[in-house]
Amino acid sequence: MTRAVGTVVRGLRSPIINEGDDIEQITVETVLEAAKAEGYTIEDRDIISITESIVARAQGNYASIDAIATDIKTKFEKGTIGVIFPILSRNRFSTLLQAIARGSKKIVLMLSYPSDEVGNHLVDIEDLDNKGINPWTDVLSEADFRKHFGIIEHAFTGVDYIEYYKSLIQAEGTECEVIFSNNAKTILDYTKDVLTCDIHSRFRTKRILKANGGETVYGLDDILTQSIDGSGFNESYGLLGSNKATDTSVKLFPNNCQPIVDSIQEKIKAATGKTVEVMVYGDGAFKDPVGQIWELADPVVSPGYTSGLDGVPNEIKLKYLADNNFAHLKGEELKAAISEHIKNKQVDLVGKMEAQGTTPRKLTDLIGSLCDLTSGSGDKGTPMVYIQGYFDNFTD
Repeated sequence: MTRAVGTVVRGLRSPIINEGDDIEQITVETVLEAAKAEGYTIEDRDIISITESIVARAQGNYASIDAIATDIKTKFEKGTIGVIFPILSRNRFSTLLQAIARGSKKIVLMLSYPSDEVGNHLVDIEDLDNKGINPWTDVLSEADFRKHFGIIEHAFTGVDYIEYYKSLIQAEGTECEVIFSNNAKTILDYTKDVLTCDIHSRFRTKRILKANGGETVYGLDDILTQSIDGSGFNESYGLLGSNKATDTSVKLFPNNCQPIVDSIQEKIKAATGKTVEVMVYGDGAFKDPVGQIWELADPVVSPGYTSGLDGVPNEIKLKYLADNNFAHLKGEELKAAISEHIKNKQVDLVGKMEAQGTTPRKLTDLIGSLCDLTSGSGDKGTPMVYIQGYFDNFTD
């Protein structure tokens, strides 16, 4: 019988995960019980994906504002810090900003504009054009910004992030000055001690600052890379990938995920005889067309995955074959010709016309986006995702 379904994605409901739980065993049991309950069979190259949040919860990877503030004080002894390029997020950055303020005497907060790194807008770019402001060259004070644009609330949250961030700093008894610039070097006119809060451009930003007179330069990935007074930490990413947990603490990105995914793969193999792939995923990597927000606020989509998920897809565009190579065929003849072509496709199709438009992004980025959209970030209760048929093609 001809197979009628390709890739199938299932969100799996698991128990609520708490600190100290055996995330490996819980994942295995959840997968096996779901397959039994829903009547499907576990197969080779199926994919188990686990959200980073429950891995970090199981690890107890949390840190308090005070622990973060202690590390800030240790690294920035002079007390005045240029805090540059933060994203506009209550969940991602507000608690971190409180901690940074608690660990300093004065903050010069430099915001990028018209939007932050992941697409949250302070002001519409059309308004910049109307005012004759060039975001690549012009430096604005808070007074300048207010004179031109007034009070602007975020389209999704209704928050005036300028006032909100300023109030968080001042609530800690810390002096605050707000400026707007997209040039990292601007901050060096105010202070030589800088904490850069960008995510994906952080290495370049730190390099520019150090090359132009920055004296004490760190990124969020350099803060809490080891435990402070028993706190959680992340040796690879520091505070990057963290989320607000409570009013006084954050949940950090999970540590050391590779042994976890490898162990789950081994346990499923022992239970079923099948070799599945396993990954831990955070934010997907996609852009919202309405709010213009690029979803990836984590440092990577996947901090740990089994070896079968390494690399990129090697796919042929079916419609290209139908419109070009086999435009003279129809029906079963067309199907047979395309199937034969796929079976004999080259190992590496990069640069080939027949592969154009197949988006050869990293497999973990593609699968992570699929999982993030499936599990959501609210009350679906499906922090694990089970995928079948992802590596199939038209001939299977």
